[in-house]
Amino acid sequence: MKFTLAHNEMHVFDLQKSLKFYEQALGLKEIRRHAADDGSFILVFLSDGVSPHLVELTWNKDRDKPYDLGENEIHLAFKVDDFDGAYEMHKEMGLISYENKQMGIYFIVDPDGYWLEVIPNR
Repeated sequence: MKFTLAHNEMHVFDLQKSLKFYEQALGLKEIRRHAADDGSFILVFLSDGVSPHLVELTWNKDRDKPYDLGENEIHLAFKVDDFDGAYEMHKEMGLISYENKQMGIYFIVDPDGYWLEVIPNR
C-alpha cells in the first residue's frame, strides 16, 4: 500500500482576494471548481502546473468573519527556481512576514493569515 499527497485545504474568507493572491504571489492557477447546489460552499483547486500536489481553497457562504488560525503553527512550503527574484517580488508586494537568512528561507502570509514558506531549489 502506498499513499501519495493529493492536496492541502485551507478555508478562505474572501475567495476572489485569495485567488488573486495565489496567482500573483505564487503563480498558482485554478484548475477546477466545485460549487454546492445550494450555494453554501465553493471548492477551488489550484495547481502550479508542474507537481501533482494541489491547494484547495474552501469558501463558505455563511461565514461572516475571518477564520481564527490560533497560533498558526502550520504552513505550506513552495520551492522556487529563482529565489532572489521571488524574494524581491514578494518584498515589493509587501508580503514578507519573516525571514531566516541563515537557513536561506522566508515566509509570506496570504489574505487569511496562512504562512507560506519559500525555499530555493536545492
